[in-house]
Amino acid sequence: MIDGHTKLYGLLAHPAAHSLSPLIHNTSFKVTGINGVYLAFDVTSAGLKDSLAAMRAMNIGGFNLSMPLKTDVISLLDEITPRADRLQAVNTVVNRDGRLIGDSTDGQGFVDALKADNISIDEKSVTVLGSGGAGRAIISAAVDAGAQNVYVFKRTNDSFESRKHQLESWSNVVKVLPYEDEDLMARAFDHSQIIANSTNVGMAGDQSLPVSDRVLKHLTPQHVVTDAIYFPLETPFIHAAKKQGSRTYNGIGMLVNQAAGSFLEWTGQRMPVKEVSESVQKAVLKRENN
Repeated sequence: MIDGHTKLYGLLAHPAAHSLSPLIHNTSFKVTGINGVYLAFDVTSAGLKDSLAAMRAMNIGGFNLSMPLKTDVISLLDEITPRADRLQAVNTVVNRDGRLIGDSTDGQGFVDALKADNISIDEKSVTVLGSGGAGRAIISAAVDAGAQNVYVFKRTNDSFESRKHQLESWSNVVKVLPYEDEDLMARAFDHSQIIANSTNVGMAGDQSLPVSDRVLKHLTPQHVVTDAIYFPLETPFIHAAKKQGSRTYNGIGMLVNQAAGSFLEWTGQRMPVKEVSESVQKAVLKRENN
């Protein structure tokens, strides 16, 4: 029940109305009994500075951000964590007595989702498809989680060399390779235990696959295959990996667990991940059926 003691949290995004974050966090408040409420605010880059001033003035407990606000917000914060600094992206802000502190929980969400099913990244080899925001978060978290090798496949466009330099500077276990080189990708699959698709290929009605049929044949029952996409619940890549016998995970685990990181920083309590995941799954299924 909302009263004079209710703490406000929220999402700053554009557009914001489609986000599952209010469902995730309000379910968490309800299950844990924490007196909080989470709202979605439609905010553009142009309105971000004023929005942060309002957050401070109203003593809002914390908030999440989506792109491009994840990068735009950095110069407006009082402090950012080392992992947010490495990524140059902030998805979580905590308000500590008027000081706004930014963090990135996205990559940890990937690691924690696997950990919940007793899958460790420590001393494993991981292949990551794509090096956008989600991909970089996964790569960074895999390095921190003790991965033995992280093979990153990126399109050879104008940003290839600069991205290669950035990611390989994080750790000598990271190797950035041309997405178009199917021989290298097939070999990376053969040497990896975990394959993570961070591209948007296969999202919302797109029937494409992020890899060729030739590379796909290198997936085995020994592989764990993840997709950062959660709409649809089963992407063409996940469907194809299942046919190869691989153990598969859609993006709901990463989505909920990155939110769990925010929730823990804001409240000091653990998110009821099981109940939240069930609610998110139902919501996504409903969207798929509409």
